[in-house]
Amino acid sequence: MIIENNLSIATHLLQLISSEQAYQYHIVPIKAINGTLTFKSDNTSEDLKRELQVIFDRHIELIPETTETIKRYLATNFRKRDEGQSENLHYSSNFLERLLLSAKDIGSSDIHFEPYENTCRVRFRLDGKLKEHYIIPLEEYPVIVNQLKIKAGLDISEKRLPQDGRITIKNQMDEFDIRVSSLPTLHGEKIVLRILSKDANHINLDDLGFTKQELKTYKESIKNPNGIVLISGPTGSGKTTTLYATLKLLNDDKTNIVTIEDPIEYTLEGVNQVQLKENIGLDFASALRTFLRQDPDIIMVGEIRDVKTANMAIRAALTGHLVLSTIHTNSAWATISRLIDMGIPAFLIASTLNVSIAQRLVRKLCDHCKQEHTVSKVIFPENFSIPKDLLNHYTAVGCHHCYHTGYQGRKAIYEIIPISKLIIPHIKNNELEIDSYLQENKINTLKSNAIDLIKEGVTSIEEVYALLID
Repeated sequence: MIIENNLSIATHLLQLISSEQAYQYHIVPIKAINGTLTFKSDNTSEDLKRELQVIFDRHIELIPETTETIKRYLATNFRKRDEGQSENLHYSSNFLERLLLSAKDIGSSDIHFEPYENTCRVRFRLDGKLKEHYIIPLEEYPVIVNQLKIKAGLDISEKRLPQDGRITIKNQMDEFDIRVSSLPTLHGEKIVLRILSKDANHINLDDLGFTKQELKTYKESIKNPNGIVLISGPTGSGKTTTLYATLKLLNDDKTNIVTIEDPIEYTLEGVNQVQLKENIGLDFASALRTFLRQDPDIIMVGEIRDVKTANMAIRAALTGHLVLSTIHTNSAWATISRLIDMGIPAFLIASTLNVSIAQRLVRKLCDHCKQEHTVSKVIFPENFSIPKDLLNHYTAVGCHHCYHTGYQGRKAIYEIIPISKLIIPHIKNNELEIDSYLQENKINTLKSNAIDLIKEGVTSIEEVYALLID
């Protein structure tokens, strides 16, 4: 995260002072050395210094700063109590429960516990980016690790090998699953918790980020009773969410839908879901082979990882089934090249693939704190051609509404290439790029959709910078 004028404060300093104290006294911690606490403040009076010395039981130094700057420090680094700020962290038996519920409440997808030589830091992944939230004394960390292992059903005596488990959290308001992964490192076990949304009923295709034309194209491709729908993108780009929104639309009492996944991230009533178990031979390819004997109409495969799975998907499509899956490539056209590189004949790809899609998740700027600027050439990648109608852009700042990240929520952007007779010659020739074809057929790329979001003030240039590089 980039914050103007370097307004971010180290986490170990933030934990020395509560939000109430920061807002009440208009102070922000800058240093803590040899029993001396140094604050910036717009009030450097001796009275304030004496009061702070009593509160913190340390020698206090006050550095003068303007009121406006202090307000920006506070908005960037502290949330007021009534907005849910966790204060005065204690590592009691209910610490983990409070931490997990806090992460779920703010929309975090992952929690990282990372031990180092003297401390352990806890980071939340919020809207795709990690942000440090706590610093835990290293001597307290083993207790937390054991609590997590017990909750996840892991062996607390095993510290040399990685382990995986699962926790179900239930309270009066919510129920959700957490996938637990431990990894031995130099200074202890690193623990990563993945928060899984259990119910897919709240996901709708119309709300994911498709343009009207893209949504029409995609819905037409999934209406076919057979063929393959492939979604590409890096880990964490929302591919599974798009697939489940699709399954929700296709799910009815006349259709037999089966899925094989690793892990099962959503549950959907009426869909037969199978968890991958490679250690006993239940992989994607073997599951697909079995599915074909289960009279399915629609098959969802979590990922096409190898040629064996790709061949089984092709076979399923040829025998009258609709297959939905994902693959790791950088663009919709690269998916076709990947299948050819796997050894799938081009004529089979052309006859079975309904649509190839690339997808990314883009963080949306916080409407409460984003700042408008005039477009300048230096903020774009080299050789980027700035559109003539792009005159202004917005940058992230950070406030209590967005948990000081500058962004609030995410939006998917898509690149959708329907497989038609016009594109089949390009597939058979395994062409490296088809930019002219995309332009002629008015197919938006990830790059063009990213530029549209910049124009609309939805996201920042920094957020989509990688998509703008040729």
